[in-house]
Amino acid sequence: MVFGPLYFLRFKDHGYQVVLYEHRHLGAGGIKMTGPALLLFIVFIPLVGACILPLVGHASPRARNALAFVLVAIPFGLLTAILPAALSEAPYWFDIPLPLGLSFGFHADGLAVFMALISSFLGLIIVIYSFGYLGHYENQNEYYFYVVLFLGAMMGITLTTNLIFLYGFWELSALACWRLIGFFREKENVRRANKAFLITGVGALIMLAGFLMVYFQHGTTDLLLLRGKDISNAAMVLILFGILSKSATLPLHSWIADAGVAPTPATALLHAAVLVKIGVYVYARLFGVTFHLADFWYTAVPVIAAISALLSAGAAVVENDIKRIIAYSTVSQIGFILLGLSIGGEAAMAGGLMYILMHAISKAGLFLCAGIVEHSLHTKDIRKMGGLAKTMPWTAASFFLCAFSVMGVPPLGGFFSKDMVIHGAIEAGHPWIAAVFILGAVMTVLYLLRAYYKVFLGQSHAEHPAHEGRGTMEYSVALLAALSIVSGILIYYPAVWVQAIVQQMAVIIG
Repeated sequence: MVFGPLYFLRFKDHGYQVVLYEHRHLGAGGIKMTGPALLLFIVFIPLVGACILPLVGHASPRARNALAFVLVAIPFGLLTAILPAALSEAPYWFDIPLPLGLSFGFHADGLAVFMALISSFLGLIIVIYSFGYLGHYENQNEYYFYVVLFLGAMMGITLTTNLIFLYGFWELSALACWRLIGFFREKENVRRANKAFLITGVGALIMLAGFLMVYFQHGTTDLLLLRGKDISNAAMVLILFGILSKSATLPLHSWIADAGVAPTPATALLHAAVLVKIGVYVYARLFGVTFHLADFWYTAVPVIAAISALLSAGAAVVENDIKRIIAYSTVSQIGFILLGLSIGGEAAMAGGLMYILMHAISKAGLFLCAGIVEHSLHTKDIRKMGGLAKTMPWTAASFFLCAFSVMGVPPLGGFFSKDMVIHGAIEAGHPWIAAVFILGAVMTVLYLLRAYYKVFLGQSHAEHPAHEGRGTMEYSVALLAALSIVSGILIYYPAVWVQAIVQQMAVIIG
């Protein structure tokens, strides 16, 4: 199968406009299929395939694991194939107009494919890690069902062109998160899962109210038709509330630390790789490309982000639960990402997007390393660890490299993303944001070095003998650690990618 450039065939029938895709025979070369069909495959293959996984799992756990891998790998492969088109002047687009100004469609511009690629790639790594981590747990069919369903919902959020369908995929992801957080069924785990579902669910409903206000103001919920439109401050507040709840930004952050009771790969998926990042992605989509904002918000949102970043970093400094430390770190780093995306200017926006990429890689590595430690010692209390570098050298080395990337130590990838945001803030006339970044970087060094020393150095306080994780677990964290190094050494390539996305966004804005 060969994937070609965009080609549209349109016709109107009873008021509906349908975008079809071209397919033609190419002899021995197979069938040429264009982008619109691929967008449907990217979204619906994992959504539909997830429903098949439990049936396959009852027959063969090995076949189920293989199918889960394939269902996540296919979107990643298709997204890689359409990346050149996404960065071009004619990104792939699929649209079926519906009554009342609604539409069902997907759009694969550079920003959408950027976030979808990060989500699918890290989802693939996490699925591989899960093969080793979940070997002896019950309810594995349910676990893989919700993981793949969640990733399909993420594809929908990133690619959809309609606010109402964005809300639908948003809530579908919340449902999957609810079940994953409460996976182990203990009373406390279920309580924490319910808390996460309540906060993010209420936030989503409030966001939907904002979407409806936009609809009544402009008569459409189509993102492509809403570009450049003004929205009321009331709608902005409602939409922003939903975004902050999903991205775990203060004061709507408390659920994310409690979500650490989920299986570690699910925790990495929710905290580091995908879930909280989707909030800042939607911010970039709505307020960086679509809606025109009043100048007030270019100060208000950065202030909220700065407070969230610093206070959560302070919480991480005094926390003793390794997964909660990393969770508070995520809240802090999401605040820094939001700072870059919200202050305006191409340089800061590019830094914010680069931060999403680098943080997703390194923080996923930290969570997965923490999972290996917890899996081995049956505790998350860093005061009951120590000296693990002797018995778990690969995990210790991987944690070290990922932590240094999150700290922003050169030449690892995290350094360049922080540097880009700092320079972008100065260029945009916000030196105070640069100062916040520097202070936050210092606090990040403090809590991650403290965690590393307590876990891997010093005298051992472990009640159980420590050992490395299973093969797939170690390979996964080693790959993420290696990417933390490579992404910094070869920074030119992700930088070119991000810059192309920002330039495309600038053209769209006008």
